[in-house]
Amino acid sequence: MRRQILPEITEKLPYEIREIVAVAEEIQELGQDIVWENIGDPVAKGEATPDWIKSIVKEAAGQDSSYAYSPTKGIFKTREFLAQRHNQRSETKLTANNILFFNGLGDAISNIYSHLHREARVIGPDPSYVSHTAAEASHAKDDPVMYRLNPSDDWQVDLDDLKAKLSENLDIVAILIINPGNPTGGVFTKKTLQGVVDLAKEYDCFIIADEIYDGLRFPDSPDSRITDVLGSVPAVVMHGMSKEVPWPGARCGWLEFYNTDTDLQFEQFRKRLIDTKMHEVCSTTLPQMVLPEILSDSRWLPYLKERSLMYHQRSLQLIEALSGINGVTVVQPAGAYYVSVLFDNNIFSGGKTLDIDNPEIQSIISPILPDATPDERFVYFLLAAEGICVVPLSTGFHSRLSGFRITLLESNEEVFADTLTRLCRAIETYLQS
Repeated sequence: MRRQILPEITEKLPYEIREIVAVAEEIQELGQDIVWENIGDPVAKGEATPDWIKSIVKEAAGQDSSYAYSPTKGIFKTREFLAQRHNQRSETKLTANNILFFNGLGDAISNIYSHLHREARVIGPDPSYVSHTAAEASHAKDDPVMYRLNPSDDWQVDLDDLKAKLSENLDIVAILIINPGNPTGGVFTKKTLQGVVDLAKEYDCFIIADEIYDGLRFPDSPDSRITDVLGSVPAVVMHGMSKEVPWPGARCGWLEFYNTDTDLQFEQFRKRLIDTKMHEVCSTTLPQMVLPEILSDSRWLPYLKERSLMYHQRSLQLIEALSGINGVTVVQPAGAYYVSVLFDNNIFSGGKTLDIDNPEIQSIISPILPDATPDERFVYFLLAAEGICVVPLSTGFHSRLSGFRITLLESNEEVFADTLTRLCRAIETYLQS
């Protein structure tokens, strides 16, 4: 190039949830069947979007207006519907004016972090979803700032650790929570949420709450949300269509802004995001058009309940299968459709392996192994030996913990049972090697 095109500091932004796919596809080409447990796409795992939802979409697609631009913030009737729906259950009120649509939450996440002051930091959970940590770290050109989730307390926030981090790092301006959690499947109690809000108020921070899995809560899980306890603290809450509908290809997500009148800088931040959206013109029209009809249909809540029950049942099967393996811990999830399987400290002594029959497959993972973390090493052996594609916690979710995330999305019961059998066998063999 005629001159340098990259900045002086160009950090790698890993996204191992998808990066491992490139390795898996090479292995697949050599004849190994792959069980794709790396990404949370219900449709790809065999879930069919209900016919009644498809009918709503088909009818809307027949209208000329579905092919036009929508308003920059989003279709007003849809934003008004979402505000009214929220206000029926929460004391923290929302207006249509404070809803802003994006082309998926990935788009929204990128915009949120890129428009912060260059020295402002957002502290997020450990483990955390990589889109948040990568965007925040890229903005700051530094490692993510993270507080601990406690697996011994059903993945609740370690409030003491969060308080210590807020106290020692004056650059932190916002606290990120993901509820229900990815990759943990944890759901925060009202007490935990109140603790986060109290700390945000004490340290003059706003809150970013990613609630993309909000409707997928298991029986008897906590039923509180950040807006139930928010008080006067400013907050941005994230929602979308990709996980609940399920329609990930719609790329339809939105931000809800709360308490914009309590802090001038927060209100200016909201306006900056809207101004940026004007340069993009708008978000995709069709998903916005159908959203109110889908969410107000009498079949919507029973459909969500049915899916949540299926994921809950899958989680019980997985926990039962892994319960007898020494050195492995699984916390019962309370929502979403993920489970984080944890490895106890120091169980990976020496160069443990799994037998790989095909030397060509061995040659694919061999270059990765020397620099791999212990859980990453296991994940690649699991992929090569059994064709099961999961994501390591350490590198995939920027975690201090060792383990991996597996989904609960497999719709075929026989395939799921077989995957669990092979997974347990692989773990036990690996630990004994």
